[in-house]
Amino acid sequence: MLEMQSFIHRWNTHREVLHKLVDLNQEGLAEFKPWDGSMSYGELALHIAGSMEMFANTLIRGEFTPPQTKNEWTTLEDVRNLVHRYTESTSSLLASITEEQLQQEIALFGKTVPGYGILNMALDHEIHHKGQLFTFARVAGVSELPFFM
Repeated sequence: MLEMQSFIHRWNTHREVLHKLVDLNQEGLAEFKPWDGSMSYGELALHIAGSMEMFANTLIRGEFTPPQTKNEWTTLEDVRNLVHRYTESTSSLLASITEEQLQQEIALFGKTVPGYGILNMALDHEIHHKGQLFTFARVAGVSELPFFM
């Protein structure tokens, strides 16, 4: 069983690092793509920030709920602001999740998963992509990076 307060604390520990990664001040970092066809640094940061909200909405509604927002940005400052907004809205969503929602079974990606499993999957997803963001930053020439968590 997953205690929500414990989960939220663990998620916040990782999310704080995402905020530090979008607070980096490196010329051209937001648009940086390590290969053709990849997401840019800014796109990846927003993908990370919006995914937990998507998974939380899925859990709350009891069915897959695709992202509802468009990530319109042109600067790293725009990305920062969007990441902060996602964090605030996601924190509220996570705090509203009930024990019943944690136990309910939900069809997701061809499997049936209990609510707490969806949250664990969401956190793993965020951690995975945060690792990619560290790699993007290094390849872009950032020399000072935050601790990974």
